[in-house]
Amino acid sequence: MTQDGELDALVRKRIRGLRAALGMSLDDLAAACYLSPSTLSRIETGHRRISLDQLTAIARALGTTLDQLVEANDADVVIRPQHDAERGVTRWMLRHADGPGGSTVVKMRVTKPVPGPDELRAHPGNDWLTVLSGTLALRLGERTILVQAGEAAEFSTMVPHAFGAHGGAAEILCILDHDGRRTHLHRLA
Repeated sequence: MTQDGELDALVRKRIRGLRAALGMSLDDLAAACYLSPSTLSRIETGHRRISLDQLTAIARALGTTLDQLVEANDADVVIRPQHDAERGVTRWMLRHADGPGGSTVVKMRVTKPVPGPDELRAHPGNDWLTVLSGTLALRLGERTILVQAGEAAEFSTMVPHAFGAHGGAAEILCILDHDGRRTHLHRLA
């Protein structure tokens, strides 16, 4: 099968799978995207070509985007660490969503102590983190807060801030909003 044929088959499976996962019948989805049930059935089974306007309407009715519906499955499923020796941080990017309201979920292993007051950053957004192991020193303006394993912290990133390990390495899980992502997660070479 050609690559185009494989993608076509994948898109058809996604349409059927999403429809079933949403509990929609052929009639329900057909009505939502202004197609006849027989046309939709032929699209799902590969007996009819899918036009772009039909695919767009189907994606909208399924609550997804055209990009998500047609993206190839060739992405690497292994999450590889990115190490920044200078900052003493290793990152595993777990989720990354661009656009307004997008967020990034990243696991980090922090080995260096919290930077000095001259290295604090402030920017629009919010950060949320939980400490998986060790102790994290979170510097917010003039305060330094120790966050232990099992504890979480949330703060406005408009407050000048930085974090580092305290008494050994710390592993954390962070959720960074769209604006926070831009400042904290630099592309590692």
